[in-house]
Amino acid sequence: MKPLPFKVPKNTKESFRVQEDSGKHLYDTLHQHKEWQVMSIEEGEGTVIVGDYLGEFKVGDLFVIGENMPHVFRNDSRYYEEESELKAKAVSVYFDKDSFGKEFFQLPEMYGLLELMRRSSRGIRILNEDIKVSVSKKLKELYLMNGMMKTITLLDILHQLTECTEIEYLASSNNLSFENEVESKRMDKIFKFTIEEYHRPISLQEIADKSNMTPNAFCRYFKKRTQKTYVTFLNEVRIGQACKILLEENRTVTEVCYHVGFSNLSNFNRKFKQFTGLTPTQYIQKHKVALQI
Repeated sequence: MKPLPFKVPKNTKESFRVQEDSGKHLYDTLHQHKEWQVMSIEEGEGTVIVGDYLGEFKVGDLFVIGENMPHVFRNDSRYYEEESELKAKAVSVYFDKDSFGKEFFQLPEMYGLLELMRRSSRGIRILNEDIKVSVSKKLKELYLMNGMMKTITLLDILHQLTECTEIEYLASSNNLSFENEVESKRMDKIFKFTIEEYHRPISLQEIADKSNMTPNAFCRYFKKRTQKTYVTFLNEVRIGQACKILLEENRTVTEVCYHVGFSNLSNFNRKFKQFTGLTPTQYIQKHKVALQI
């Protein structure tokens, strides 16, 4: 996709950028930039979109986003409530192919780093707990550093990431693109509307109207640009929210079913198993046992 181009602020005295984002919520517009991004979630949770991937993010998560890969981290709706005291915080480092010199990545010793960059072209989530903790700590140290140690620490971070084999690939492809900024804004509007309104019925006519299209044209448009139907995307959002509620709130499966926008329990159970591989009850049992270990 080619969402809103995002220029990472960088002064003439730095070859890469370390940035701390802190506030009521994270930057919530679908965007892309030419830099690779290593991002640690320090506070907050919500929905992450990377290319055609949709999932959840939470405290402790560590992501590597490749160059020009569309992405957005949108906090849950409660972070946007006027009286909310919730906070969101992330620390990121941005670097590009020239950050260490034009020939740096051609060095034979950098093969592992080139492989990391190739893998991250689809966006990856780091799953190794030790590496997540270590990299998060070093990113926070990096934010306060200057001079040579800053570069050495970044290389240490990247070395740890090249050694990590426990990863989750996010987008299905690195070739997802929009044709212009108008399409970018349109898709961002679709994503935001769906994430905010998933809990109620959304007809194809309504979402098509939001995009100034007929329902048939909208369906073709959405499928071409995300590799999935809009109904599939909507169900992904609903099931993702259902997973969170089942573990965090004391609600029955039936209550959760209707709360996230499904109109009958059998369809909810079927879609839940389709997306998670488990029934809602099995999902609760598996994750609550894991939390007790």
